[in-house]
Amino acid sequence: MHSRSARGGLVYSTDSGRMCPVCRHPAAQCVCKKAPAVPAGDGVVRVQRESKGRGGKTVTLVRGVPLDAVALADLGKQLRAACGSGGTVKDGVIEVQGDHAERLAAHLQARGYSVKRAGG
Repeated sequence: MHSRSARGGLVYSTDSGRMCPVCRHPAAQCVCKKAPAVPAGDGVVRVQRESKGRGGKTVTLVRGVPLDAVALADLGKQLRAACGSGGTVKDGVIEVQGDHAERLAAHLQARGYSVKRAGG
């Protein structure tokens, strides 16, 4: 049997929030900086409209943006505000509620990204 401390340790503290699992410091003061690397892609941002598996609701997906998780979340917030819509960022994909593919592609091209429409 392993002791509780050998299995992991503190993950969240009400005083400081999320804890780094490697160095055991609060995430904001992490000394090891074990942030996941930005996935390597082909340099093309793909914008796609999807409604499958969402109860008929349409969402616009933005994939392949070469940013870390914090910058991607910030970009997602800016894109949702530009569309006046809700959404989220999950697994490196920005989801914006509604059909905003053309508007998102224009915003991303204005930011200097190479953008392609994917899907139908």
